[in-house]
Amino acid sequence: MWYMPARSAASPSSPRDLILGRAIEHLAAHGLGDTSLRQLAGALGTSHRMLVYHFGSKEGFLVAVVRAVEARQRAALAEIVATAGSASPAEIMRRFWDRLADPALWPHERLFFELYSQALQGRPHALPLLEGIIDSWIEPAVEFARRHGLPERPARAQARLGLAVMRGLLLDLLATGDRRAVDQALELHVATLVGQDTADPAPLSPLSRGTRRSGK
Repeated sequence: MWYMPARSAASPSSPRDLILGRAIEHLAAHGLGDTSLRQLAGALGTSHRMLVYHFGSKEGFLVAVVRAVEARQRAALAEIVATAGSASPAEIMRRFWDRLADPALWPHERLFFELYSQALQGRPHALPLLEGIIDSWIEPAVEFARRHGLPERPARAQARLGLAVMRGLLLDLLATGDRRAVDQALELHVATLVGQDTADPAPLSPLSRGTRRSGK
């Protein structure tokens, strides 16, 4: 399970953050289904009243969970970049994709796309999800591209394209479970960015070989 763990007991954390940390772990292990807010509260070791106090409703709670997972993913990407050494931007993209494609995160990612769709339909409870849903990823990606010599305008366009590709491929993976095919598409995108020959995608990572949802 790749996502960053909750803070240690010695680290300061608000009750709201602690609830979110437990919720992220619970969702990864058990999914969501039709669980009520009261049932969620019991599973998380808190009360229905506290969830309402911190999040307002079940819908508000789920939006907060998705935003917390997104924040952890951005932190994980920042850690990959910070510890990458001489790794190329293409290799960093591959490493981050391996994290995103981990089946342990699929319950979170399904919830992300469900709420994203609701927000785009204008449903009030989901609208807060749209705040920063693009820009919070674009700005650090632009800064990274500029550090590698890309001017501002193409860096911004490339960052937006990269985010769209990652989310689109993730949606494909969730729908089909076909890790091999999705990895090949990612390699084609990476090759295009670095100007390689795109006729034959680069070899797949060991994590992706033979991985496909049963029955597909």
